[in-house]
Amino acid sequence: MMVNSLITSHANGVSVKVGAPITVGGIAWDGGYGIRTVEISTDGGKTWVSATLGEDIGRFAFRTFSTSFLPKSKGTHIVMARATNKIGQSQTAELIPNPGGYHHNIMHSIALTVT
Repeated sequence: MMVNSLITSHANGVSVKVGAPITVGGIAWDGGYGIRTVEISTDGGKTWVSATLGEDIGRFAFRTFSTSFLPKSKGTHIVMARATNKIGQSQTAELIPNPGGYHHNIMHSIALTVT
């Protein structure tokens, strides 16, 4: 199983208010090495910040993550999550095609509409 993460705090396309703090969070997992870091981008992958990880309850368990940011301008903000496990494997920026679909671990992204 490849290292992976999902943003679960917001649905794609949801509206949020400019100037109001937003907490983005979700879950990360891998094949049993354990999650070391999750990074979040709020500008479509140009810059990244480390998210706060939840409790590590075991190497096969989901690991929660969260971070807050303040949207300062109206428009669409692309929020992305990128997990890395304890042996350095990370999510990819592009899909790795294969017949079984086992390497589908592209970085998850959602669009937030800031009004």
